[in-house]
Amino acid sequence: MKRIGIITSGGDCGGLNGVIKGAAGMALSHGVSCFIIPSGYAGLYNLVDFNKLTELTPERIDRINANMAGSEAGHSRVKIKKIEDPNKYERIKKGLEKFKLDGLIISGGDDSGSVLVDLTEHGIKCVHAPKTMDMDLQTYSVGADSSINRIAGFIEDLKTTAATHQRILVMEVFGRYVGHTAFRGGIAADADAIIIPEIPCDFDILYQHMKERYFARILQTDVRSGTYLIVVAEGIKNASGAEIVDENAPVDAFGHKRLAGAGNYVCQQLIKRLKTDPAVPDLMKKTGVYVKGINEIPEVRAVAPGHLVRCGHSSAYDVSFGKEAGAAAFLLLNQGISGVTIAGINNGKIRYIDTKEAIKQRLVDTKQVAIYESLGVCFGRNPAKLAAEAVKLTQPPERHW
Repeated sequence: MKRIGIITSGGDCGGLNGVIKGAAGMALSHGVSCFIIPSGYAGLYNLVDFNKLTELTPERIDRINANMAGSEAGHSRVKIKKIEDPNKYERIKKGLEKFKLDGLIISGGDDSGSVLVDLTEHGIKCVHAPKTMDMDLQTYSVGADSSINRIAGFIEDLKTTAATHQRILVMEVFGRYVGHTAFRGGIAADADAIIIPEIPCDFDILYQHMKERYFARILQTDVRSGTYLIVVAEGIKNASGAEIVDENAPVDAFGHKRLAGAGNYVCQQLIKRLKTDPAVPDLMKKTGVYVKGINEIPEVRAVAPGHLVRCGHSSAYDVSFGKEAGAAAFLLLNQGISGVTIAGINNGKIRYIDTKEAIKQRLVDTKQVAIYESLGVCFGRNPAKLAAEAVKLTQPPERHW
């Protein structure tokens, strides 16, 4: 390897600039020049038309702030296989030849990883530094810890306004078809209920848990103040099992509909039950806020922080993992290993797996959920009994999130 390119692709998140700095810094330490291919796979496809690329010299690397989320290299959502150009792979190879790039380090999630597999099968040398705030790859990926910390922070912040108005608040967060971010963020911030795609929600169970905890919490305070907070993953399904999507939004380059409305859907289910529950008027009177025709049930509101959970600052863990993943990706590429995903560096050894395996979806472990059900958190089902077995480890456990 003499010259390599770095691509970041898919959604932005924390830790990506760490990947860039780790890969470029390790390349320089081996006498290899490193260049940014801007704008993800769109930039790679159009590389042949570029006049120049930004080289990551020591001075240019120093100007990248690893602590900031997002990517200095930019992103796009482009699936190479779907480009209507029969010569698309040859066009990409000509672009790489034009700038004499011997291989690529690509940081992205499952969709971006699938493109990396495609590129590898067409003879382009690539190594995958895993990235996704959804935490749904088989390996840990940069972005998850940063987003989960921000989600937990937003939940804590929202408790003040919700308690002031005695509101029931439903916060919808990113995560597509897995509930890792809602689960971990909700647990960290002491959410009362967490609704995730892995566990079909029985809204009668959720409603009963909400009613009992919400009214008890208010009645137990000396100023009649309280709230009930639910965190919901965007990818939950409605009562008929259908995805809750924005029908007016077109599909993206990877064929995904825009998920939208999960928070509002949960609100509607709770409001419907509050309005038909004969016990609610008496409970509202006990709290001292009942006003006929105006304030007959608690206010239920949905909040969606959206892209705020993936921007701003990266967590220290994501920066560290990003730098290690970027550095490891270069070392594998330099050894002639491609088509693989970095899992981390442990005890001086680079751990990696085939990207085809790495991008297989990893769901929330519902046995892990049972721990928190025992602690009083509602997941929209009857609590599962925790059956934990004691297992003595014969060696130190591997590091994981």
